[in-house]
Amino acid sequence: METHVPASSHSSLNRQKAATSSREYFLGCNSKYLTVPRNRPSLHSSRINGSLEAPSCVDTDCSSIINNYLDGTQGEAMDSMSGMHFRDSNRKVDYVLVYHYRKRLTQHQPGAGSPRPMHRAASMAIVSNGGTKKGCLKLQPDNGQHAPQEAEVIELDPLDTLEEEKRLQREEYECNLVAAGLEIEKDTENKSQGLNFVRIHATWQVLSREAELLKIKMPTKKMYEIKEEGGIVKKLSEIWRKLSEPLQPQVPQEDTKMKSLSYPFSREKIYLYNIRDKDTFFDNATRSRIVHEILKRTSTKTRNSMGISTLIANNVYDAAYPLHDGEYEYQNDDMNERKLLYREWARYGVFYKFQPIDLIRKYFGEKIGLYFAWLGLYTEFLIPSSVVGIIVFLYGCITIESDIPSKEMCDQRNSFTMCPLCDKFCDYWNLSSACSTARASHLFDNPATVFFSIFMALWATTFLEQWKRLQMRLSYFWDLTGLEEEEEHPRPEYETKLLQKKLKNKNMKTESTNEDGEDKLTWNDRMPGYAVNFGLILFMITLTFSAVFGVIVYRITTSAALSLSTNETTRSNVRVTVTATAVIINLVVILILDEIYGAVAKWLTEIEVPKTEKTFEERLILKAFLLKFVNSYAPIFYVAFFKGRFVGRPGHYVYVFDGYRMEECAPGGCLMELCIQLSIIMLGKQLIQNNLFEIGIPKLKKLFRKMKDERTEPKEMDTNQPKDPQQWDLDYSLEPFTGLTPEYMEMIIQFGFVTLFVASFPLAPLFALLNNIIEVRLDAKKFVTELRRPDTVRAKDIGIWYNILSGIGKLSVIINAFVIAVTSDFIPRLMYQYAYSQNGSMHGFINHTLSYFNVSHLKAGTQPENSPFAQDILFCRFKDYREPPWSQNQYEFSKQYWAVLSARLAFVIIFQNLVMFLSVLVDWMIPDIPKDISEQIKKEKSVLVDFFLTEERKKLKLIESFITCDKHKHKSATKDQRIRAASFSQFNQSQKGSIVSFSSQHTEV
Repeated sequence: METHVPASSHSSLNRQKAATSSREYFLGCNSKYLTVPRNRPSLHSSRINGSLEAPSCVDTDCSSIINNYLDGTQGEAMDSMSGMHFRDSNRKVDYVLVYHYRKRLTQHQPGAGSPRPMHRAASMAIVSNGGTKKGCLKLQPDNGQHAPQEAEVIELDPLDTLEEEKRLQREEYECNLVAAGLEIEKDTENKSQGLNFVRIHATWQVLSREAELLKIKMPTKKMYEIKEEGGIVKKLSEIWRKLSEPLQPQVPQEDTKMKSLSYPFSREKIYLYNIRDKDTFFDNATRSRIVHEILKRTSTKTRNSMGISTLIANNVYDAAYPLHDGEYEYQNDDMNERKLLYREWARYGVFYKFQPIDLIRKYFGEKIGLYFAWLGLYTEFLIPSSVVGIIVFLYGCITIESDIPSKEMCDQRNSFTMCPLCDKFCDYWNLSSACSTARASHLFDNPATVFFSIFMALWATTFLEQWKRLQMRLSYFWDLTGLEEEEEHPRPEYETKLLQKKLKNKNMKTESTNEDGEDKLTWNDRMPGYAVNFGLILFMITLTFSAVFGVIVYRITTSAALSLSTNETTRSNVRVTVTATAVIINLVVILILDEIYGAVAKWLTEIEVPKTEKTFEERLILKAFLLKFVNSYAPIFYVAFFKGRFVGRPGHYVYVFDGYRMEECAPGGCLMELCIQLSIIMLGKQLIQNNLFEIGIPKLKKLFRKMKDERTEPKEMDTNQPKDPQQWDLDYSLEPFTGLTPEYMEMIIQFGFVTLFVASFPLAPLFALLNNIIEVRLDAKKFVTELRRPDTVRAKDIGIWYNILSGIGKLSVIINAFVIAVTSDFIPRLMYQYAYSQNGSMHGFINHTLSYFNVSHLKAGTQPENSPFAQDILFCRFKDYREPPWSQNQYEFSKQYWAVLSARLAFVIIFQNLVMFLSVLVDWMIPDIPKDISEQIKKEKSVLVDFFLTEERKKLKLIESFITCDKHKHKSATKDQRIRAASFSQFNQSQKGSIVSFSSQHTEV
């Protein structure tokens, strides 16, 4: 329906057009809009209702931004609205823009009487807030006559001026969207302030045009058969398919034997595609992606804003998002993809089922689909590593009774009198009192852990190779092969910075431009940001090390304080108490610093001003990973490689803070303490940060935003609102999608726990597996029920995360080699058994690793006070390889020390090169592209060529048939002309011929 303007207002319109010549880009938009009736006059309905109000400082011809006209009452229209369509119930809502509006209260001159409807005069002005004048509007009464000499001045406060500027930007932007071919519908602004939703629909012309520009691959009419592998592989796959049938989600399955040939959409070759219905040819995800691309590149002249991202950053709009496919909980027969995903994927009750990856990709896009495919493969690969880890742990449990060193340590007949653990207040003690610690250490410090470390290094390589194969398979079936990198639009912050640079250099004769003549930010422009990044990252890493050192000081001082206790139980459990409390403190510090580092990494990336979103995301990932990696693993690195290495020896200890000795490892070694540290931090992060935080924080944010909206918005009745909330209202109440970085980050950190120190904790894969079974469903539920629908993004891989995973896999080989060589007793035991043992057994190993110390050499004031054994003890023992006090080089490192140290370094080199060689071998043996997929890609190219040739032949035959038909018509016409010419000649020669005979001949021809 068209909008008609009364003739009486034509002169006013002409004057307003002349006064607003600076906004000529609005011309012509009004013809594309229709107007919804309003309860009270407003800008958009002013020309319809016959009365005008003036809520803006500048008038435009695009005064009516609504293109959905409804006859009848407003309430009936609202009740008939569909949650996914315009009010006509035909056009689908492809995207939604949301903004807060705040109306200016109308002011009048004193004594003017009752307010009358006002409209804008030709002369209007807005003065900036920083000026000496205020923004003003000149209004005149609308009484059918125009009297510009009678003008009323209304002052605008700064908030009204800002709101007016936003409204003008919105009008211009929405008008430009309509000029781009989109259709828009929005509600009337009936309240003094509140939310409004701009609903956007893309027509077939827009969808086909943009699909061609974006080179979106669409299915053609051609179907071809997918060749399956034969032989034993086919039989095994069939058996597996039958066994895993109960684990398959009940979703529509695509035909695995036939595949549609896809080709980038082209309007010239539209006959190639299988278009049954133009409304459903492009699915919802593709439609929203196309609209999002238009929103990103549509600009406004006001503030030189480029795209919706800039407008959201400037608070012109609050949000922009595509709609979910309806509700997910209602028990009705109307099934949609969201409800299907919730039923078969996003519930904890279906944890045992496989993920419907194809449906996830169809609903959320390729980038999110790849994340869940990677997470699923990682979780599947944790199953064999968990099984092997349990076997290694059980091996330690079974062999604990036959472990000779543990037996010797627990045998009270071997009276190894150990030197005091602290000065003055600690007494001499018997090594057999640490029996339980020694037995527990054997569970993780045994020869099987070496095998498990090699296994996990090869496991990591195999996992990455298998992911590359799966990624290639998904790329083929998702039509991502040959996907080109799309040109990204600059970020709003980059544009703002570039605009500031232009304004700063506008008085200069020459401006710095690149080779293409396009302005850009140079190294000098970014230097302050880089300097701040370097300094602050160093400070944060130093802060992490300071926190670790603070916990070390806590352990030292607490150990000394508990040693002074008069309670025998307290003194005997000092080590356990200190270790447990210190690990909990470490966990709390890690959780707090993780949240701080995430915010700091984002702020540091923002001040760098990256140009595109991809560059921003990669730099953010690198910074966040660096900070969180150091934060998570610094306490573990300390226990593994530094604790007990700088203690000194009796009579010559290393002290901190005058009188506090550096802490030592337990009698059984530091590996047991490393296991405790690793397990508590890993489980604590998974339970608290990955699960409780993910569940609780979004709910708190949603509650806070709801309370904020209720507090800021006045409680006014809106007659435009339907009885039931619409889908755009429900989606707006959900949390916005902020990217996959947090999801990947927690899994990458977990991957580090599983691989880096797995030699000390073989059960790490098992706990990771249990966590991931919950994590998959938790993330699924969050995406389906708690987040707004993300914009679909095409991606052919997981990006920089693969490089990080590969780096962690290589680093794990080196770290596990050092853990086995330095932290565990594997090398000392091996050296003793084959170099020092008289009978090739482990008997006498404990005595071999303990050195002697003459108690008379203790420094004055450090001897134990009130010791009942002081008179009977001449020598005490301590764990180290040193010369005895009766040697000429007393207390110096012995030959055994240097021999063991050489063996440790040799083991690191051999282990590292062996595992690296095996990893390269596995990498070489497993091709990156599966053989069947490689053949199918080649086949697809040949099928595509044959299909084009066949269609071109059909096209040529059709053209030839048209040409042949045209020739026949031409010959018939020529013959007709000749007969007519002959008839006419006969008529001229025979004047006696009758008119009737001529007429009959002509009719016959």
